[in-house]
Amino acid sequence: MKGNGVVVALMAGLVAAGASGVMPPVDAQGTTAPTLEQIVKLERTALDRWVRLDPQGYLDLYSPEVTYFDPQREKRIDGLEAMKTLLGPIKNMKPPFTNPRYDMIAPRLQVHGDTALLTFNLVSYGTPAGGKEIVVARWNSSELYARVSGVWKIVHSHWSLTKPELKQQAPL
Repeated sequence: MKGNGVVVALMAGLVAAGASGVMPPVDAQGTTAPTLEQIVKLERTALDRWVRLDPQGYLDLYSPEVTYFDPQREKRIDGLEAMKTLLGPIKNMKPPFTNPRYDMIAPRLQVHGDTALLTFNLVSYGTPAGGKEIVVARWNSSELYARVSGVWKIVHSHWSLTKPELKQQAPL
């Protein structure tokens, strides 16, 4: 009968861990590591706002020391204040299409202690006036999240175009 107590305790632990029966990973400090679903939810919340030209979702996710690259910039952008300056004007833009949406493709999360690297491809869509839905852009994205005061924040963001058409340079 003593063995039944162990089985009951084990079952209670599995129920507490959730229906999957898998205990969430815990780091050396006893902190639960993020799941792909948790980080993707943060990213999707920001993207849902972004496709409607509201950068605040990302601005809320960025850490104060965030660094940022995208193909429209000649150099890295450093810091949240610089990102606010860069993205602020987007709120006043009028998109050239309606019905914006996106597909996040093959998200992957690599967790190392208090950092988590989210990589994915993104295809964004829109409908031009009087037209049919088109692909607006295809992106590769790398978002480096870090636990900052117990909250997951983006500390580095890198966006690049997927298979961009590069201009051929004339021979010298």
